[in-house]
Amino acid sequence: YNRRSRHPERALWLKLTVEPWPRLSVVRGVLDDGADYAGPFGSRRAAEQAMTALHETFGIRQCAGRLPRQASRTACALAEMDRCLSPCDGAVDPDTYAREVGRVREVLVSRPESVRARLAETMDRLADQERFEDAGRHRDRLAALVRGTARSQRLVGLTGCRELVAARRGDDGCWQVHVVRFGRLSAAGVIPRTASARDWVRDLRAAAETVVPGPGPAPAAIPAESELLLRWLESAGVRLVHVDGDWTCPLGGARRLLPVLDAAADARSVLVPFDEPARR
Repeated sequence: YNRRSRHPERALWLKLTVEPWPRLSVVRGVLDDGADYAGPFGSRRAAEQAMTALHETFGIRQCAGRLPRQASRTACALAEMDRCLSPCDGAVDPDTYAREVGRVREVLVSRPESVRARLAETMDRLADQERFEDAGRHRDRLAALVRGTARSQRLVGLTGCRELVAARRGDDGCWQVHVVRFGRLSAAGVIPRTASARDWVRDLRAAAETVVPGPGPAPAAIPAESELLLRWLESAGVRLVHVDGDWTCPLGGARRLLPVLDAAADARSVLVPFDEPARR
């Protein structure tokens, strides 16, 4: 992950702001501000595609900057097109807008089904009209949203644990032990054959790095490090020794849609345009 994450400060996140009239914003870095974050995304284009998918489904405002709680502006073109609830001119009350924001938050942290259903309906309609390129753009926006939210949901499941100790037997028969705190590798070692496993693990935990978590889905390590640990933890033969916290993923979360998106991406990669000869 060192090679792929030379500049972790450049990571892009999709943020649902905390203000009187919340909005979505693509940002670099996570702040301790109580906001919800999804990602990180591999590019600004992917983050903006994910944001567009949400804007196409929900009526939260798309204008930049903070709005006062009291209406003080005229409605924009998006409001006239019924694509924004228009808090700027008082067309929506705070409770109604808050419920819409809650639906956006649900997509970011747990369930993307509402966006998937809305965009799937749009794609079907465009395909029936033979507007395949337009349908493809909606597909790409949905894919960007699902991949970004699946990544943060998976990270949060691990980084929310204060401590997780896991072990796997190596090819030499000895147990490899990892101590993970808030998604960061705090200690690791191999239990000697002659040692008491219980006492050795206790001493390893006592000597492990103290980790003070920060905010966001990756509070103590760069996302690539936590994801590397996740791949190891999910590999065959790993046994959980101790868990302080809840290592979970949301039921119905974004990750369940990834196999369908991956299959579609694989299918597109082997398609041959009509005006090109097939590869042999």
